[in-house]
This record gives sequence, C-alpha cells and structure tokens, in this order.
Amino acid sequence: MNLVISPEVGEAIGGGRPVVGLESSNIVGGSYPANVLLAEELDATIRDHGAIPARVAALDGQVHVGLDKALLDRLARDPSGAKVSNRGLAVALQRMQAAGTTVSASLIGAAAAGLRVFAVAGIGGVHRGAETSFDISTDLTQFAETPIAVVCAGAKSLLDPRLTLEYLETRGVPVIGYKSDDFPGYLTVSSGEPVPHRSDDLREIAEIVHRHWADVARTSVLITTPIPTEAALDSALLDDLIREALDTAQAQGATGADLTPFVLGAVAEATEGRSTEVNRAVLLSTVALAADYAVTEADVFDRSRLNA
Repeated sequence: MNLVISPEVGEAIGGGRPVVGLESSNIVGGSYPANVLLAEELDATIRDHGAIPARVAALDGQVHVGLDKALLDRLARDPSGAKVSNRGLAVALQRMQAAGTTVSASLIGAAAAGLRVFAVAGIGGVHRGAETSFDISTDLTQFAETPIAVVCAGAKSLLDPRLTLEYLETRGVPVIGYKSDDFPGYLTVSSGEPVPHRSDDLREIAEIVHRHWADVARTSVLITTPIPTEAALDSALLDDLIREALDTAQAQGATGADLTPFVLGAVAEATEGRSTEVNRAVLLSTVALAADYAVTEADVFDRSRLNA
C-alpha cells in the first residue's frame, strides 16, 4: 500500500502515544466550511482528552493517515470528492481521486499504519429487510478482518440492530457496552437490543481486547457508548420517521449507497434540522470516549510489552 502517515501521527505511533483513527466520508459528504469546522472540533476534542487524531483519506493515489489543515481543506472543497468503501478504494487510488473513506476503507489504512483505536458515531450494519435484499454494509465484513478497537454509538438508526448484532456474532466480533447494557441506537440512547457484554472499566476493556487478539482472533472489537440522554432523539419518533423515509425511498427507487443519505436527509428535514445537531453531539461524545480509551489502552499495551 502507498501509505502516507503524517509526521504528527507517525511520531505519536513511534513514541507509544495514544492515537484515534477517524473516517473522512463525512468530510466529502458535508458542505464547506461546516464540514471542516466539525472535523476540527472533533480533532480538538480528541486532543483535549489526551490523544492524537488520525483521519484517513485517499488523495493522489495514496492512503493518508493523518490530515493536516491543507489536506483537510482540499478534501472538503473538492467538488469531485467521492465516498469510497473498501470495495472502491483501489479504484480511487488507481484513478488518483480525492476520496473520503468510509469506515471499512478507513480501517484498512488505520490498521496498515499500526493504529489500535478507531472512532465512528454510527457503524454500517444489516439493513432492514436484508432477508430479501441482502443489503449488508462492508463495515461488518471489514471488522471481521481488522484487529482494531472501534468505539461507536451503535449502528446507524435506519439499520436493523438485531440482525447487525447477529451478523457480528457470526463473524466472531465481540461487542462490549461501556457503562450500558443496551446496544445504542446512534441518534437514540438505546436500539432496544442488549449488548452481549458490559464493562464499566476502560482498563478491563483494553485488557479484554488484547486478550482477544492474542488468544482468540485478529478481529475488531466494538466498544459501544450511547449518546448523552439530554441530546438524543425520541426513539419512537425516530423509528416512525425512518419507516416513512424508507417507504418514500422505495417509491422513488433510492437503493444501495443512495439509501442512507436519502433517509438521513429526510429525517433531518422532518426534525427541522435537529437530527444534524444530534449527530454532532453523538460524534463528540464518541470521539471523547475513544480518546479516553486510547490513553488507557496505550498504557495497557506498553505494560504488556514490558511483561512479554
């Protein structure tokens, strides 16, 4: 892989300092300059909690891990910028495209750079009606192949949380709820499904993650944290809005990669923009926990090497 690690991120990795990987698809999916301002706010939150942000993107045939201000601004302004998952990453690289990487593509770059922690608000998962559509996000298949701890607020709200958890179980990907027994609903506190495991101790979680990698399998481990209650949307209201949006999407022929932005856009319109603010809140709370975990994990990792 033609990998470019920013000097700051490279120094942090080499020095054993905590680093948090991030996707960049929300950069090309947003409007300028709001997309840059949000990215900078997320980076500042990670730094405030003691870690270094490492956003992944594809530029000039290279996978970048860590974007400086100039590269971030370039990606945010590029009108031809595309979102790419793992299946489209090679195409974007070969064609020298500027591309924001989704979770699945970002994990490839993050793992290649040696990152052990990644943050995203809502993961992709199994779509409602997947029994007939077979619509399953490549995030889930990449989790099964990438040894990285992924801190998230559950699966995106338009997905089927029960089937998503079933798929993760099938692929042997552990899911640990931090201080919560419920699998979060991304924009809501709970999806209505329980998490397989709970821990209230970040050090214990880090030790479990390293035990999983050493003794069980080199897969991701999901660490879930719900959005703060005061910032969340009402789950019943959101479910009604999503069902209506899905019906409209079906009538208008929005499927595949077009489905998620269509539904989220409809929800934003129906909530008069409140879902956008809720999305910001869940992003900030997720990256804050990811940075806290990364700080703890770096100490656990360092001690494990000393005792090896």
